Amino acid sequence: MSGQGICVGFVSGKGGTGKTSLVAGIGAALAQLGKRTLCVDCGNLRNLDLAMGLTEQSLMDFTDAAAGRVALKDAVVEHPLQRGLFLLNAPASGGAASLTRPQMDALADEIKSDFDFCLMDAPSGIDGAFPLILSASDRVLVVCGLDPLSARDAQRVVMELDAFPSDAARLIVNRFDASPFRRREITVDDVMDEAGLPLMGLVPQDGAVSRALGRGTPVTLSEPNSAASRACQRIARRLNGESVKLPRSYLML
Repeated sequence: MSGQGICVGFVSGKGGTGKTSLVAGIGAALAQLGKRTLCVDCGNLRNLDLAMGLTEQSLMDFTDAAAGRVALKDAVVEHPLQRGLFLLNAPASGGAASLTRPQMDALADEIKSDFDFCLMDAPSGIDGAFPLILSASDRVLVVCGLDPLSARDAQRVVMELDAFPSDAARLIVNRFDASPFRRREITVDDVMDEAGLPLMGLVPQDGAVSRALGRGTPVTLSEPNSAASRACQRIARRLNGESVKLPRSYLML
């Protein structure tokens, strides 16, 4: 696909992995790095506008832009607290499944001509819009939790990523308890082995995330020094091409 920007699909095998909060937090962190970043809600439930606090401002959705009813620049909404952070909302129903593959690919190309990064919040699972998200994505981040069911579902998602080169798909383990006293049935290494993907980042369980959702603000804007925010900032820097090591404490899980 043409264009200078990068489209990154955030996918998961099951719901409840915190994917939407990650898209909002990592998107804000990329904008803080000076990158024009568009977060696109491709889900069926349309929650990204709530996580970003842009419900009232976002009147158009990506189907309006894809169908040519409105120009892309008029469909996106810039965040009032962070320059360079934008939202393209989902329709009230249907999500990205309402588009054809040529429409989705053309929309992604148009987005990449105007934005440095496009983060697509995909619906959970591998049905419906999932193939469209993969078609439009240059890179894929599989989001899962630190539990056997989530690891199994992540493995099912990875089985659908055959078309992606080995360096274009990565794993994010979200909402893990970093306490050294917690007993675990499964470790980060186990999840990586199950999914068969290298690790892009680890995001700890952090009350700052739920507080940010309550405020309708990405966690990296509302509590930038929280553990979850720092994790999102590290992932953003890795997406931007920087070499950022994982904290030693995370490697000891």
